[in-house]
Amino acid sequence: MQDTELEPMPAAVASMQGARRPRLQLVIANKNYSSWSMRPWVAMTAFDIPFEEIRIRLAQPDTDQEICRYSPSGRVPVLIDDGHAVWDSLAICEYVAEQFPEHRMWPQDVRARATARSVCAEMHSSFAALRRDMSMNIRASRPGRGRTPDAQADIGRICEIWEQCLCEFGHRGFLFGEFSIADAFYAPVVMRFITYDVALAPALQAYVERVAEHPAVARWVAQAHAEPEAIAKYDDAA
Repeated sequence: MQDTELEPMPAAVASMQGARRPRLQLVIANKNYSSWSMRPWVAMTAFDIPFEEIRIRLAQPDTDQEICRYSPSGRVPVLIDDGHAVWDSLAICEYVAEQFPEHRMWPQDVRARATARSVCAEMHSSFAALRRDMSMNIRASRPGRGRTPDAQADIGRICEIWEQCLCEFGHRGFLFGEFSIADAFYAPVVMRFITYDVALAPALQAYVERVAEHPAVARWVAQAHAEPEAIAKYDDAA
């Protein structure tokens, strides 16, 4: 495993807002492959939450050892706030939303907020077939592949979620109108749908395009394409 790599961040992200706050560090894996890392990174970047990025490269001899330097669970992402670790992408987003309430990372309406938390929790705990059969690989192009019956069922359920949220709360913008944690949570699904060229209804395809064009998502994608690492076991996946 190579030494932990610190990626250059824009000044607005790399510097903390005021000396009163400790510096946040977000530990992630390769941007091309790590869907779990993408979620809090996109959420924090979208809302201008300042943090230092620590990127640990996957599939290196001491990847596990390097991750365990930061993460009690032995997994990434993990957020370090003044030496205190918060692990798991959903816990990180909840923690940051509490620390920066002025950014309104969750919808303000109580019913919309409850639904947003529900769909994030479902994303967090479900869709195992989609993860297995249509793994995230931003640089790849795999049209039509990975369409097992279980993966197709996951795609159907995700489309139901998006349709409900866009119709009831999103007004054909993001899932709850303005970009929120919920959109960050589904951003890796958007990446999969692009990689595997999933055919969608026009309104949902438009949503995919809006998410992909969001500045925080576009920045992640650009940096994924710029990464020098290529991991055969992920790149050669069906």
